[in-house]
Amino acid sequence: MLPKKNRVDTKEVDLIFKKGRSLSSVNLSLKYLKNNSQEVKISLIAPKNIAKSAVKRNLLRRCGYTALGKYFNQFPLGFIGVLVFKKYQDNILILEDEIKSILHKIN
Repeated sequence: MLPKKNRVDTKEVDLIFKKGRSLSSVNLSLKYLKNNSQEVKISLIAPKNIAKSAVKRNLLRRCGYTALGKYFNQFPLGFIGVLVFKKYQDNILILEDEIKSILHKIN
């Protein structure tokens, strides 16, 4: 799990969904903005239509944050983003590959 200071709050999520750009892969969709701050903020969202049970949604988010941890330092400064699950995928290796491919599209 990322520290709270590295996760996006709800006001920023609304701003990202209104004004942000998007990228997608098979299991994940990324909405993001770039600003002039010196920090990176990323959050994961597991919608209810992906997993009805809160336990399964929390499992997805934990797996996503584990996969994101390896590549977090490679995101550019001033990056604010939200990764949204499109399908139920709790395999960390697959999530790592998708985050890596999304990261290459950004840079």
